[in-house]
Amino acid sequence: MSKNDLLYYLALQKADGVGAINAKKLLTHCGDVQTIFEEKGSKLSKISGIGSYVVKSLKDKTLFDQAEKELAYIDKNNISYQLITDKNYPDKLKHCADAPIVLFSKGHINLKDRKIISIVGTRNITNYGKEVLDTLIESLVIYKPIIVSGLAYGVDIYAHKLAVKHQLQTVAVLAHGLDKIYPSVHSKVASQMQENGGLITEFWSGSNPEKENFVKRNRIIAGLSEATIVIESAAKGGSLITADLANSYNRDVFAVPGKLSDTYSKGCNNLIKTNRASLYTSVADLAYLLNWDKEISVKPIQKQLFVELEKDEKPIYSFLNEKGKQQLDQIALHCKLPIHKTVTVLFNLEMKGFVKPLPGKLYQAI
Repeated sequence: MSKNDLLYYLALQKADGVGAINAKKLLTHCGDVQTIFEEKGSKLSKISGIGSYVVKSLKDKTLFDQAEKELAYIDKNNISYQLITDKNYPDKLKHCADAPIVLFSKGHINLKDRKIISIVGTRNITNYGKEVLDTLIESLVIYKPIIVSGLAYGVDIYAHKLAVKHQLQTVAVLAHGLDKIYPSVHSKVASQMQENGGLITEFWSGSNPEKENFVKRNRIIAGLSEATIVIESAAKGGSLITADLANSYNRDVFAVPGKLSDTYSKGCNNLIKTNRASLYTSVADLAYLLNWDKEISVKPIQKQLFVELEKDEKPIYSFLNEKGKQQLDQIALHCKLPIHKTVTVLFNLEMKGFVKPLPGKLYQAI
C-alpha cells in the first residue's frame, strides 16, 4: 500500500464514531478507502450501522490534518504498519470482526505461519503462578511458538521475560501509542523484546493508557493467537475478558487450576467449571488439543550413555521402564510428584534420550 492509502486509512481510523466494525462495512460497500471520503453522505447513511453522526464525522476536513501529523511521526520514527487489506496483516486477527483496520509495530516481528500463544493473568502473580509459567515456557521451547501478552505487571511481564530468556519470539500488545512504554519500569524488557519480537498497537502516538484502551488491547491479544492460557486470575479481571474474547473468536482457551481458597485461582477455576476453558496441567494438554504433536518433526534423541540420573528422574524412568506407556497423571501419582514438576522431569529425561512423549499425553521409556 502507498503512503497515500495509509493517509486515508489513518483518517478513517480517526473518524469519531466509526470504529473497526463500521470501518470494514464502509470498505466493503465503497470498494476502497479513498472512495469512502468521496461518496455522498446520503449513500453512506444507507449502510447498516452508519448514521448521520458517522457521516458528519467522515466529512470533517481536520481528519486529514491529524492523519498528516501521525504519518509524519510514523516516517520519522521508522514505525512499521499493517493495513487490514495487506498480505502481511496478521492472519488470525484479520478473521475477527472487530480487528483494527491499521496496526502499528516496532521490532522484528514475524507472525506468518507460526504457532502463536497468548499468556495472560493477574498482575499479582504468586510463586505458584511463576512456577507454572517457568515450566510452561521451558516446555514450549521445542515447539518454538510466539508468546503474546500485554507487558503489564505480573503474569504478562514474567511471560515476556521467560520468552526472551529461552529465545522465543515474544510480542507485547500495548494499550497506548508507540511513543511511550507503560509501565515505564518495563522499558528495558520492551527494548530486549524488539530484537526477537516487538510491540504492536492500534493506538496513535500521544495516546495514553486509558482504562477503556486495555479492553481494546485485550481483543488484539486474543485475536492474534490460536490459544489463550490464563495462568492466574481473581474472580474478576482483565485476563477473564481476554478469555471471553478468545472464546468469541472460537479460539482455544486454557486455564491453570488452583486451590479453591486461593484468591488468584478463583477466576481460572470458574473458567474450567463453566466450560469456558480447558483444564491446563502441562504443555502436553496444549500440544494434544492443538494437534501440535502431529505437526512437529523432531529428530530422535540418542540416549546419552553413562549419564547419572537426578533424584526425581530415577523413579520416573524406572516406573516407565517397568510399566511401559503411561499417562502423565499416572506417572505423577505413582512417583508422588506434582504435575508441573513431573512435566519438567519428563522433559529433562526426553532431552537425555531416556523418555519419549506420545500422542494422548502418554510417555514411554526408551
